[in-house]
Amino acid sequence: MKLYSDQQLAEILDQDIFHLIGDCADELGVECYVVGGFVRDIFLERPSKDIDVVVVGSGIEVAKLLKKKIGRKARLSVFRNFGTAQVKSGTMEVEFVGARRESYSHDSRKPIVEDGTLEDDQNRRDFTINALAICLNKGRFGELVDPFNGLYDMEDGIIRTPLDPDITFSDDPLRMLRCVRFAAQLNFTIEEETREALGRNAQRLEIISGERIQDELNKIMMTPTPSRGLYELYDTGLMQQILPELCALDIVETRNGRAHKNNFYHTLEVVDNVSKRPTLPSGGVGGGSLWLRWAALLHDIGKPRCKRWEPGTGWTFHNHNYVGAKMVPQIFRRLKLPMDAKMKYVEKLVDLHMRPIAIADEEVTDSAVRRLLNDAGDDINDLMTLCEADITSKNSQRKQQFLHNFQTVREKLADLQERDYKRLLQPVVDGNEIMEMFHLKPSREVGTLKQTLKDAVLDNRVPNEREPLLQLLHQKAKEMGLE
Repeated sequence: MKLYSDQQLAEILDQDIFHLIGDCADELGVECYVVGGFVRDIFLERPSKDIDVVVVGSGIEVAKLLKKKIGRKARLSVFRNFGTAQVKSGTMEVEFVGARRESYSHDSRKPIVEDGTLEDDQNRRDFTINALAICLNKGRFGELVDPFNGLYDMEDGIIRTPLDPDITFSDDPLRMLRCVRFAAQLNFTIEEETREALGRNAQRLEIISGERIQDELNKIMMTPTPSRGLYELYDTGLMQQILPELCALDIVETRNGRAHKNNFYHTLEVVDNVSKRPTLPSGGVGGGSLWLRWAALLHDIGKPRCKRWEPGTGWTFHNHNYVGAKMVPQIFRRLKLPMDAKMKYVEKLVDLHMRPIAIADEEVTDSAVRRLLNDAGDDINDLMTLCEADITSKNSQRKQQFLHNFQTVREKLADLQERDYKRLLQPVVDGNEIMEMFHLKPSREVGTLKQTLKDAVLDNRVPNEREPLLQLLHQKAKEMGLE
C-alpha cells in the first residue's frame, strides 16, 4: 500500500475526465466525489476500470452535462428508477449517483432510498476501505474524505464495517460474502467484531438469490489461494447456508484405532493444488479454469453418503465418485450455476477422478488407457491435473510414488494417442491393394488415389472403414479414367 497526500492525489487524478466532471459539478453548483473501489485501488496500487462518482445533488444532471461536453463520441444511459446514470466514451465508463441515505426492511436487501449528504452516503458503504472519497470540485480537487480511517485499515490489512456490523450485514446480507471475498482477494484479515457478526447473521443469506451468491463464491474460487476464503466461509457459518454438502466432509471417525482423513481440509488442499497449476497452452485448461476448481471442490462430495466400516479393510468410500457426480447437478441448480456444458464437465471429472488412480495402481494396459481416453475425451489433461492435485499425503515417499505412477499414465496416454492417431491416418485400403485392383504399377496415379483416401479420412468426410473407402476409391478412379 502507498500513502498519498491530497496534492499527490490531485496529480494522480490530473486527467481530462476528472477535471471535466468537476467542471460540470461546479457549473451546476453541486459537490461531487470519486468514491469506492476506484479510490481504494489507488492506494493499493491495483488497476481499476470502474469509476464511481457520488454527487451531493442530482448525479443524472451531472452525467447529462458531461455527455454534452464530451460530444457525440460519448453515450449516456439514465436509470431514473435507481437515480443513477452512466457515461461511456471509448474504454472509459463512469457511473453517477446522487448521495443518499438508505433504510431496509427485514425481508429484503432492497433499500428505501432518500436524498442525503456525503456523510450519509459514506455511512451506507459496506467496508471502511470502500468508504473513501476524493473531491473533484475545482476548489478542493484531490482532497481525501476518510471519516472511518479506511486508510489505516488498508495499511493494517483489515476488513471492517463503517458502522455496527450487525446492522450492516442484516440490512444487506450479500455484504457478508463480499467481506470474505475482499479478505481473500486482498489477503486481508477480517476485524474481530466484524467476523463475529458474520456468524450471528449467517442465516440472513436465505434472502439472497442464488445468482448473487454464486457470483461472490466464484470470485473467491478464482483467488490465488481459494482455501483462505473457503475456510472463512466455513468457520463463520456462511458455508452451511451455501454448500452444506461441503461442510459434511468435516468429520473424522475412529474405529478399532483406525481413522480416515478429514475430507474437508483435504478438499481445500486439492482446490489450492489445482489453482497453483499453470494455465496450459493447449490440451487442457490448467489451474486458471473456474470449472476445474469447481471439480476439485466437489470431487469428494459423495464420501459422507458412501462411508462404510469394513472389518479387515477399515474405512471405505466405494463409489463416492459416482454418487458425487450425481450430486453435481443438484448443487449447480441450487446455486444457479450454469446447467450446460460447464456443469457436465464438472460432473464428468468428479465421476472419473478415481479412474487414473486405479490404472496407476495396476499394470497400465492399452485397453484400460484407451477406455479412459474414450470416456474423458478432450478433458483428459484436466482429469490428470485433478488427480495429481488429489495427492495430499503427508508421507513424501508415498506422494512421490503416486506422482511417478501418474507420470507413467501420462506417458502411456501420450504414446497411445500418438499410435492411435497414426493408425487412423493410414486408410484401411493401402497402396498394394490399389495397384492390384486397378492393375497399376507404382506410379503417380497410385499416389493420387492413396492421397484421396487419406485426405478423406483426415477431413472426416468418410470413416476409416473399408466399404465407404472403396466407394470413394472407385469414384476417383473413374474421374481419372482408370475404370
